[in-house]
Amino acid sequence: MTDKTILRALAGERLDVPPVWLMRQAGRYLPEYRATRAKAGDFLTLCYTPDLAAEVTLQPIRRYGFDAAILFADILLIGQALGSKLWFAEGEGPRMSTITDAAGVAALRPVEAIHETLSPVYETVRILARELPRDTTLIGFAGAPWTVATYMIAGRGKDEQAGAHAFKAADRTAFSALIDRIAEATVEYLSAQITAGAEVVKLFDSWAGSLSGQDFTDFALAPTARIIAALKARHPGIPVIAFPREAGQGYVGFARATGADCLAVDNSVSADWAAQHLQPDGCVQGNLDPRHMVTGGPALTAEARRIMRAFAGGPHIFNLGHGITPDADPDNVHRLLEAIRG
Repeated sequence: MTDKTILRALAGERLDVPPVWLMRQAGRYLPEYRATRAKAGDFLTLCYTPDLAAEVTLQPIRRYGFDAAILFADILLIGQALGSKLWFAEGEGPRMSTITDAAGVAALRPVEAIHETLSPVYETVRILARELPRDTTLIGFAGAPWTVATYMIAGRGKDEQAGAHAFKAADRTAFSALIDRIAEATVEYLSAQITAGAEVVKLFDSWAGSLSGQDFTDFALAPTARIIAALKARHPGIPVIAFPREAGQGYVGFARATGADCLAVDNSVSADWAAQHLQPDGCVQGNLDPRHMVTGGPALTAEARRIMRAFAGGPHIFNLGHGITPDADPDNVHRLLEAIRG
């Protein structure tokens, strides 16, 4: 029996005080992160330098004592490992070369070649497995295939992911082949993280909400189910958190259909609704509006406690509904933890 609260919640245990970590807990809101980022020189160098990536992963653990640390990396590294060019434009976010047809998909590297690029990430995981406090859970992660594909097609994050939808409509076979290639690579990537020491893995499908109907089934739910099944076949007992962001009604039954041990939910759905419709299937993670980390005050405490009450009847991991933003006040994280842990 583990004493790590995250693992207990993922196993279906209801805890009086939910474990807590925050998406993007290592990030620009922390002065120590900004200092390390400056030392690295650029974002990709930070991701691919194991000592520095481990350092920024550990910084919020030292400052706040979260129940989990999540590997510092980026969801697009796997696209780069498959052969897409990747760079970060200052103040504008990631940019990638674009894939717009079957020939572009065929030109990608084979799945087994990804480790050459991603081996520094596995070294970061190994460092963290050694250096994290004994009671802190180590979470590995990857982007889900649909979300990674949207960037590989459009070359950047765009509202409604029009490029991916256009490719899907023009050549569903080639588009499906791209999804399959990313899914196969994701299994290899996450499996290597688990071998290196990750105790939990999470799939981030940040743009799942732009899919509907059969497309949601084919390109959000089905790839997630394939990845989880493959990981659990290789690593029996490994817990997986799925986050099909802004899925709305698509959240219902998603954990059951995919085999996910926990369903992370964004703040576009209420905690009360999620407790009623999702928590009967197992652990739920979420879902405080990240804006409270900027504004703070009594509203932060009240909303955190309201979410805890809503999910008090079953397994729950406290988190935000999306990543903490660069303008968040670090002191508000302390206020949040006081509200949760009391």
